[in-house]
Amino acid sequence: MNKARITSTTVSASVRTRVKVPIHLRSSHQRFEAEMVTFSGLCDTGEHLAIVFEPLSSSPHVRVHSECLTGDVFGSALCDCGEQLDEAITMLGKLGGILLYLRQEGRGIGLYNKLDAYDLQISQGLDTYAANQAINFPEDMRDFRVAAEMLQALGIFEISLVTNNPDKISQLERSGISVKHVLQTGVFVNSTNHRYLRTKIDKHHHTINLGEELQ
Repeated sequence: MNKARITSTTVSASVRTRVKVPIHLRSSHQRFEAEMVTFSGLCDTGEHLAIVFEPLSSSPHVRVHSECLTGDVFGSALCDCGEQLDEAITMLGKLGGILLYLRQEGRGIGLYNKLDAYDLQISQGLDTYAANQAINFPEDMRDFRVAAEMLQALGIFEISLVTNNPDKISQLERSGISVKHVLQTGVFVNSTNHRYLRTKIDKHHHTINLGEELQ
């Protein structure tokens, strides 16, 4: 594990358990060796998980992925979360790096509330952010400070971040992680999630190149 970038930053979280787990990516039938890491002392109560793929460079590739049961497990076409997760596992499995899997379903509002928001998107035509607000939640409740704490507990203070979300970059940097490089995720657009992606671009400035708009 890389520990070359230790700084004076106080690290309150610590590693709880490390377990070697072979990962079989169902979408492409690829298999990777990984280590799943749990933590104690994080800033919230979520059971967040780091999945470490060796080898790690001095500025390892890191993907911060918020849990999306509907997309990650059931392949929902309303978002691009499942495709992004598969892409990240494939990239990190081949190159080495760390996948931080954060238990932040529905941008932090939880599964049941997310499905309530989905219902409003479908029945009233609200976008994903407005639907959260309609059920009395902020547009996005996620606090990526916990991701910084996980990295720091692993001895990682400088990374190459895989993201199209500028908020992840700014929150990690404010929390003591140096983002040396940013690599954009792929674009996984279909006729169902096109509006969802367009809303992320327009309202929260995600760097997603939709190319030619779907008709």
